[in-house]
Amino acid sequence: MPLKSLQNGFVYLIGAGPGAPGLITVRGRECMGVADVVVYDYLANDDLLQYARPGAELIYAGKVGGHHNREQWQINELLVEKALTGNVVARLKGGDPFVFGRGGEECEALVAAGIPFEIVPGVTAGIGAAAYAGIPLTHRDFTTSVAFVTGHESPGKEASEIDWEGLSLGSGTVVFYMGMKNLPQIAANLVAHGRPPETPVALIRWGTRPEQEVLTGTLADIAEKARRSGFKAPAVTVVGEVVTLREKLRWFDSRPLFGRGVLVTRAADQAGEFSARLRGRGARVVECPTIAIAPPESWNELDGAIARLYSFDWVVFTSYNAVRFFFERLTALGKDSRALGPCRICTVGPKTAEALVSHGLRPDLIPGDYKGEGVVEALRAASVQGTRVLFPKGDRARDVIPAGLAALGAEICAPIAYRNITPETVPEEVVAELEAKRIHCVTFTSSSTVENLAAILGENRLLRLLDGVVVASIGPITSRTCRELGLKVEIEPAQYTLDALTAELVRFFSPRGEGHPHPAP
Repeated sequence: MPLKSLQNGFVYLIGAGPGAPGLITVRGRECMGVADVVVYDYLANDDLLQYARPGAELIYAGKVGGHHNREQWQINELLVEKALTGNVVARLKGGDPFVFGRGGEECEALVAAGIPFEIVPGVTAGIGAAAYAGIPLTHRDFTTSVAFVTGHESPGKEASEIDWEGLSLGSGTVVFYMGMKNLPQIAANLVAHGRPPETPVALIRWGTRPEQEVLTGTLADIAEKARRSGFKAPAVTVVGEVVTLREKLRWFDSRPLFGRGVLVTRAADQAGEFSARLRGRGARVVECPTIAIAPPESWNELDGAIARLYSFDWVVFTSYNAVRFFFERLTALGKDSRALGPCRICTVGPKTAEALVSHGLRPDLIPGDYKGEGVVEALRAASVQGTRVLFPKGDRARDVIPAGLAALGAEICAPIAYRNITPETVPEEVVAELEAKRIHCVTFTSSSTVENLAAILGENRLLRLLDGVVVASIGPITSRTCRELGLKVEIEPAQYTLDALTAELVRFFSPRGEGHPHPAP
């Protein structure tokens, strides 16, 4: 990494890739993390901004309302200005900076100003979009060459510099960038110079993103097909026999939830795992935090229970958060897992058990029914009469476990280990997605997620925004809360886990419940 000088900063020209945030290079992420200023484009996924360091200045240099926010010369001047004041600048560009990205012009401006720079290549749209459409640009049975061509030449040119005859008479694949406006002329020029009218063509819009659209045809009819369907930019155009392989090799847009907008309502720091499952099956995930998890107002109750851990026969955990806060407090008090000594441990389900394993412990008991009632029944079978049970809980936990175990003759200690806080607002982008009817399914993983969303939006507005949206609930307790608010639950798994909920979404939205999900990384 460069060291900033008093006179000059440093500029990284980073290829952001074609759209999917995971396609940025490791080097690109590293460079973003040290930048003082990030200048990003229209085609660079906003999700990549999470890799900027806290406090970095973020400057949008893309399009607003379809028009350029800044002209190229203004971007050049901006990079020079920011660098000359000693900043490390990350210039984040869609695709690859040197493939129709005007990176060369920006570098020339930096050279003229005496500013050092580094080029970080990216996955160019022609390669990335074609791969995600299931189209190999080269294939030994079809072609061994590929050409990348601009479909939008500089308007100041008196004549086209494109070698139409060479592109037309050769047997290679041709990929046109930025060519939607000129699509009729592109097809006509290729045919006029010798390419057969029946040559296959694919248009790929928003390639590699959940919004990806692919339209196929031939040189003879693709322009009319695009006009009739309203197919718009940004898109790349792939011309050649390799397009015929798409139906055999398509993988990205054939996944069972592809094109489905799914609203995930979980705590902000816990949505990632579930969202990854859904994205792996093709869903376009919109996250809406409905719970913020916070420590209790006082640790006195929990600290007192931890001080007497030796006196308990059982410890019951019914959530990841209960495990997390209990062990964080155990550590803060100078103790570790050994403090549990002979205590037997019950977890409400396998996911809570996984959280426990990270502390070197395995539960002695997991009920077959993953809810409070199941815990009570499992402990009934374990004969807890006369035992002492510690139940670290959330502040909104139901009374099922304390009341049920007390009825069985157990002595219960149920300190508050964490609080569920309702956010004040729903993110504007979430409301916009709901208003635009781009959300097909909303998922609720606890009663709190339902109650909190209703509290934030208001019950009437909640019902209006979710009209026509499929409601997916993780289990019967959550479903009951949904119905009490007037929502119709259409998806509920037999097992109350995220894996089972994901599988039910796939079965519901896929005609035969089929498809090839991605394994979570």
